[in-house]
Amino acid sequence: MPGIAILPASASGRDFYSIRVVLPTCIVLPAERNLEMRAHLPTPEKARRDRPPLLFVHGGFCDSWCWEPHFLPWFAARGYPSYAVSLRGHGASGGHDSLWVAGLDDYAADVERVASELTASPVLIGHSMGAAVVERLLATRPLRGAALLAPVPPNGLLVVAARLAAQRPDYLMGMSQLDPGRLTSEVLRALRPYYFSADVRAEILAEAERHLGQESPRALMDLSLRLHWQLPERPDVPVCVLGAEGDRICTPGDVRATARHHGVEPVMVEGLAHMLMLERHWERGATALLEWLDALA
Repeated sequence: MPGIAILPASASGRDFYSIRVVLPTCIVLPAERNLEMRAHLPTPEKARRDRPPLLFVHGGFCDSWCWEPHFLPWFAARGYPSYAVSLRGHGASGGHDSLWVAGLDDYAADVERVASELTASPVLIGHSMGAAVVERLLATRPLRGAALLAPVPPNGLLVVAARLAAQRPDYLMGMSQLDPGRLTSEVLRALRPYYFSADVRAEILAEAERHLGQESPRALMDLSLRLHWQLPERPDVPVCVLGAEGDRICTPGDVRATARHHGVEPVMVEGLAHMLMLERHWERGATALLEWLDALA
């Protein structure tokens, strides 16, 4: 039977409470206990009590490694305890066998569980699909703050796919052939311009290819059905919407639409593509995000 359940999100119940609409067709997977975590902590001389933990959430088809080369150590050096989680079915996390039925709310449960285990409530920072996961939490949780980087727009993934099909059919052809176990040079060449600038470092690109993975069809369907569009029940939660001027997937127009949806001004960064945290000029995006974080403190 349909209904509404209010459930504690963790054993302590300290950080969040989950308000979940239960529908007859809803599939909620069991909690995933084996979640890969990466952490960079400030040195004692850099640590500051007024700087909250940051929890970074990756986008689709990748894992928490994307934050490792630059963002995690950079923010930790500026006094922010910095963590990144690999969502279930991604990277070294468990849940690969059930990935095909994992939805945005299952991913949100992963983030919620990790957040509840930190020493203080974190600011959530999500990229692309990860931004949509953060938006799901924004809708029902009293978050400390949320940053949405290169977010999927409020009108959903279908609009993005239709635009790419009309303007960039080579991209959709490449994604349809994406099999991380059997990547071909042709597929990689087709996809690279949509995720990276031309001057991306070769070693970063090679490692990013090693961390490519499958994505949940159900999560992609959730994005198509706009399950991330719901606005926060608490309008006082600070939100940052940041995009890259060179993003060919979540375009500047998409970013501005998300910013309007949340009633904030977008922050647009020049010289970066979709995987802005791995770009040669990644520090431009990190600096813009840092300015917003420092204003929270």
